[in-house]
Amino acid sequence: MAYQENRTSGSGVSRTKTEFRPCIDIHDGQVKQIVGSTLNDKAAATENFVAAHDAAYYAELYKADGLRGGHVIMLNRKGTPEYEADKAAAFSALKAYPGGLQIGGGIDDTNAAAFLEAGASHVIVTSYVFCNGEICYNRLDKLRSVAGPEHIVLDLSCRRDAEGGYTIVTDRWQKFTDAKLDAGLLGDLSAWCDEFLVHAVDVEGKVSGIEEDVVRIVKESPIPVTYAGGISSIADLERIRTLSDGRVNVTVGSALSLFGGNLDYREVLKCIRSWS
Repeated sequence: MAYQENRTSGSGVSRTKTEFRPCIDIHDGQVKQIVGSTLNDKAAATENFVAAHDAAYYAELYKADGLRGGHVIMLNRKGTPEYEADKAAAFSALKAYPGGLQIGGGIDDTNAAAFLEAGASHVIVTSYVFCNGEICYNRLDKLRSVAGPEHIVLDLSCRRDAEGGYTIVTDRWQKFTDAKLDAGLLGDLSAWCDEFLVHAVDVEGKVSGIEEDVVRIVKESPIPVTYAGGISSIADLERIRTLSDGRVNVTVGSALSLFGGNLDYREVLKCIRSWS
């Protein structure tokens, strides 16, 4: 698969090219862009954009543009009617672009295989791998036995903590865990997965600029990693490239013209492809 092209044998990964990873965020069965920190069960999430097109439309667009490794995220809580609507939309996207997209939201060892069989290249997992705020290696073992590490992306999305560092958050980014985002954690968990996805949750959906400290941390990952959160301009993309020495992939949500923003989708592709 394409995600393995930059791997080197034995000693980890050699990554010198930042890639654009597209996204399809699904909430209540619709493609949306929301402010990530407002996701909870007590109030409606703050919406930046609600698409007129369905999830399959965006999947077909990314396929036509040769973009691989994009993530489809189902934002509702598993076990609700809204999540079932998210899942139906997600399956339509996977059908439109089999092998080209990753899928996340409510994934565990009981349903990972079904999403892979439906066409996902990887399953993206966060909350399932934590028990009472701690990493549950027995759950990682179960997931690895079902999906294989080559089909797993660990979402290590984080928020700034009281000590000024960053802590992994779960349950739609509302619960702080005991896991600090640092080079040690990235190295430890890299044996269990193929890639990392890291949302800087405090700026996610706000189009207010990137969390530079998060980029500095994740560039130490020994496996491919995608940064998301706050990107608002080509200058932000250039800054990520500079800070990470071209080692971190990027995704753009609310700022992108596809989702009602001012950052032209074609200009983003042109910019990032010019770096190769």
